Order: sequence, then C-alpha cells, then structure tokens
Amino acid sequence: MDYPPLVHYDTQEEYPKHFEGIYCSGGIRTFDDILVRFRKSKFDHCFFESTKRDARKDQFSVKRAERLDWIKAALQDPDSERYVGWDKYKKRYDKSRRVAIVMKNYVVVIQLKGAKNADFVTAYVADTTTSQGRVSTIEKIRKSPKWS
Repeated sequence: MDYPPLVHYDTQEEYPKHFEGIYCSGGIRTFDDILVRFRKSKFDHCFFESTKRDARKDQFSVKRAERLDWIKAALQDPDSERYVGWDKYKKRYDKSRRVAIVMKNYVVVIQLKGAKNADFVTAYVADTTTSQGRVSTIEKIRKSPKWS
C-alpha cells in the first residue's frame, strides 16, 4: 500500500486543524470495518513528546505531526502488522487494544469499545533504540501476541 506524503506546515497551529478536519468529524473505518473515533483532546497526547522521558509531554513533535495522514492509511492497511496491546498500569496484555505497525516502525494504537467501535489512542514512530541491554520499543511490540 502506498502511504501519503509527509505533511508540512509553516506553523504548529495548523497541525491540530488538519487533525480535527480529517479525524474528528466522523471517524475512520478500518480495513476490517471497525469505526475508530478521534477526540480533539488526543492531539496533544499524540503529537507531543517528553523531553525528559518522564511522561510529561512538553515538546511538539514535528516527526509525529508530519505523519498525520499515515494514521488513516495505517488503519485502512490490511497488510499492517497487528498485535495485542500492553496495559502498562495492569502490566498485562489487553485484547481490547490493537497495535498496528506500518512503514517498518510507525505505530497506531486503538482501544476497542465493542466489536465494531474503537477510540484512537495514539500514533508514533517507534524509534527508541536499544541501550544498556534494553529491548527497543518496536522489538517489544513485535514480541506481543498477534492480533486475531
């Protein structure tokens, strides 16, 4: 599947408008007919990063934002890699979370709310590398159970 080109705007303020215009008005249907709803409030969670790796998202991420159009493409890509998501609070896999990987390391996460409805959780480039014997983010995801 061909993926859309990266999105480039002159100002940071244009990215949330793009997000709201495409995603927040009616949702996106996945290739397997799940309606994914998007909330305006998810923009900051998705397109900001923590500079200190302390869970406080304090810096706008152009790398994430320029891939805005990839979210829809990833949800509609039947060739995406799909895995069961991880619940970091309960420290276990959660079958209501679906993680899709496309373009080698672009991740889109949705939370199922029923058989054919879901909420968008986040999307990001999984580019954290291994260090000090730690497994990279993408490797961790790929060790998860496959989504069925």
